[in-house]
Formats: sequence, C-alpha cells, structure tokens
Amino acid sequence: MQITRSGLVGLILAALAILVLPMLAGGQWLKIFTSTTAFALAAMGAGFMYARLGMVSLAQVGLMGIGGWVTLRLNHAFNLPFEANLLIGAAMTSVLGMILALPALRMRGLYLALITLMVAGGLEIIFTAYQFPNGGDGFWGVGTSFSATMRRPFLGQTDAGFLRYALVVALLGFLLIEGHRRSASGRAWALIRRSEAAALASGVNVTLYKTWAFGLSGLLAGLGGGVLAGSLGLLDASTFRASESVLLFALVVVGGARFWLGAVITAVLYRVAPGLLNNWGVDADLALVFFGAALLHAVITAPDGLAGQIFGLFSKEAAHDRA
Repeated sequence: MQITRSGLVGLILAALAILVLPMLAGGQWLKIFTSTTAFALAAMGAGFMYARLGMVSLAQVGLMGIGGWVTLRLNHAFNLPFEANLLIGAAMTSVLGMILALPALRMRGLYLALITLMVAGGLEIIFTAYQFPNGGDGFWGVGTSFSATMRRPFLGQTDAGFLRYALVVALLGFLLIEGHRRSASGRAWALIRRSEAAALASGVNVTLYKTWAFGLSGLLAGLGGGVLAGSLGLLDASTFRASESVLLFALVVVGGARFWLGAVITAVLYRVAPGLLNNWGVDADLALVFFGAALLHAVITAPDGLAGQIFGLFSKEAAHDRA
C-alpha cells in the first residue's frame, strides 16, 4: 500500500507523540492528553461516517460510554487482562453500532441524526440512573464506594505509560480506517454516498456496507471508552451526555471529517482547549463560544474543516515550489 505524503507526516507525528509527549506532560495533563486520545478515536468514527457515507451519527459519545461500561464491568467481575476487557467492550459496542444501522437502511439526513440523538439520550438516562461499575455486586456492579481497582496493561502501569499505550491504540484505529478507505469497502461507501441507486445497480450490497460502517464506527467509539476507563479507573455519567455527542460532531465538522488530522483537531478542541482555559483561570464553558464561531467559519468558508485548509495550504506551497 502506497503511503501518501500526509500519511507519512501523520506517522511521523504519531511516533513523536508516543515518544515525546508523555515525557513533556505531567500531573493532570497526562490524564487530559489520554482522554484527548480516547475522544480522537470517537471523533474518527463520527468523521468516517460523515465523510464516507454522508451520515450523521450523534451517538458517538454514548457509544463510548457503552465501551467504558463493559470494560469496567469485565475488569471488576472477572479480573481479565486489560486488552481482553478493551477488545470485548469494543466488540460489544460494534454490535450495538450495527443495530443502530437498522434505521439507517431507510433513513438519511435529519431523520437519521434525530434517531441517533434519541439513542444517545436513552443511553444518558441509563448511565445516570445506574452509574458505572465500581466493583459492587449485582449486574450493574455499583457499590456505595469505589471498592475495586482498574487493571491496566503491563506497559501502561504509570500515567505516562498508559498515555503511550492509548496513543498506540489510536494509531491502530487510524490505520484501520485508512485500510478500509483504500479497500473495496471504501469504494463501495463512496458509491453509496454518491447514489444508493447507482450502488445497487453496480451490485453493491448497500445493507451490508452500511451495517459494516456503523459497526466500525461503534468499534472505534468502544475503544475510546475503554481507553478512558483504563485511564480514570471510574467513569461518570455526566461525561456521556447526549449534548456531548452533538458537540463532538460539530467539532468533527470544524476539524475536517475527511482527514486524519481532523480527528486530532477535534479531540484537541474538545479536551485540551477547556483544560487550557481552566489553567488560565477562565471559565471552560467559554470554549463553547469559540466552538460556535469555528463551526460558522467551517460551514461558510471551509467545507473540509481546518484540516482541509491546512493541507490545502501546504499543497499550494508545494505547487508553487514546483513552478
């Protein structure tokens, strides 16, 4: 598989982040960067759905909650290795994503967005009512206090090590998306986005590929939720509100759904920007004002988001150099 220039830049930046970022960050910022990495996985899934199929999924953060819930429950109930908990949680979230694909077989646009938003709202209610497992008894595994520890991977026992681990998981997620984009499934998704009728006439199994796309997006969200659970050890229902899914998708548009850099920008805006405002003594909610302005900018002048503008700028410079 040929590596594009932007892909090569991405791999170099990923390697630098894995090697250098945990050494530079400290204290609370290690947690912030780890959660940024987790939300980059969810943003990747939402951007993939929007860019490849033109479908808006507003349940990504809720699906992250499912992945985190299963990861925590398996850890406390069976004390499995972290990798097993993470993969099983991601697989179950992928199955839920495929179930979400059922209405997508007949609906697109606003109606699909509303259905996924209703799912996110339902998940928010469940998380608020039953909370996340903390080692308690019963199916929900919730006790009156935090009574069990989260088992981390061997290479991620410290916060710095776990950040490296999370970055590797995110890199694998990016490579998974890129591999699908360049395969027959990527060509099928592109044809479905252009015209479902043309796709059917060309022999593309629209039902299969839509279900596949939703499952892949759910898998990435589940991985993000599992990584977040491993980093914090305990999750809170307020993290997975339906409004957060809407905000995440809006930032996907701002960052640029078609590019790997777009998912990185989305996660940085979503998690790092509020952290910086807090450090500066400014109310983190002020970030929403900037996000709104950035979304307006993206809709009016940058349909490919900030990532598209960045890559476009370098492409123009390269063309000017060749001339």
